[in-house]
Amino acid sequence: MVQSHFSQFGPQGCHMARSFAMPGTHRPCSPSLPRSAPLPSGGGSPLLPMTEVIQIEQLVVTYRDAETRATRTAVDRVTFTVRTGEVFGFLGPNGAGKTSTMNVLLGFTHAAGGSARIFGVDVRQPISRQRIGYLPEMTYYYKFLTAEELLRAYGRIFGLDDGEIRRRTDELLALVELEPARRRLIRTYSKGMQQRLGLAQALLNQPDLLILDEPTSGLDPLGRMKVREIILRQKAAGKTVFFSSHELGEVESVCDRVAILHRGELKALGPVAEIKRPDDGNLEQAFLRLIGWPDAPKPASGAGQADHRPTAP
Repeated sequence: MVQSHFSQFGPQGCHMARSFAMPGTHRPCSPSLPRSAPLPSGGGSPLLPMTEVIQIEQLVVTYRDAETRATRTAVDRVTFTVRTGEVFGFLGPNGAGKTSTMNVLLGFTHAAGGSARIFGVDVRQPISRQRIGYLPEMTYYYKFLTAEELLRAYGRIFGLDDGEIRRRTDELLALVELEPARRRLIRTYSKGMQQRLGLAQALLNQPDLLILDEPTSGLDPLGRMKVREIILRQKAAGKTVFFSSHELGEVESVCDRVAILHRGELKALGPVAEIKRPDDGNLEQAFLRLIGWPDAPKPASGAGQADHRPTAP
């Protein structure tokens, strides 16, 4: 049975919907902040009066090994912040702890230690996720729906009126270039088309924080370019984007700062220009060096000896 996670995210069906939880299965949600709450200068959500959107401190996440039943550590005392209006890249090889960290932020798993806050609210409280848009690495939809029907269903879950749903659906399907296929069944979509539909769903409620797990997975070069444009458009609108990716060239081109995880530990934190050594050449080479890849470039004698260990943000 598909489990619903809608009940965690705000009023009237909640302001974030996990892509594999389908309409019609949600439960009543906890109350939201009052709409009369003062807005920060420049407009936006009443949940955004601060400069730090995500605050993670000494976070520990563990799991039970399926074979040995031993407790393993997925995230080991990780600390960093993500600021309002920032594009933040969350990097690491497979198994580094990226998805485990995201799952704590999204309320899908609980931390074994430390703390995590969104908009200043502990992530264990559903209200913390009221203004989030989320795109998982793998999207799961009912294949007998069309894109138009899917966004209409999510719009109702978000509490949007019919006019707003129609307007946002038209805007987003044009943005992700699915307008010609809006009435086709999702089962006829390619993987890249489904990924673009997932991005439209993540943007439907005009979130203040967009969390993207491998947003360019399955996309061709034109699709990846479109995702970069969308990310930069969100930044220009004052929104915050937190995303993981293995496409390090794209990360380097759009991110204000990055964090690099390896085996659950934070290896580097800061702007790309500060993480790279002179001999690294690009972010990919810096990444390989920081995770200890044996074929990573070696510094020239007497050069590139700067300490890139993460410091407090």
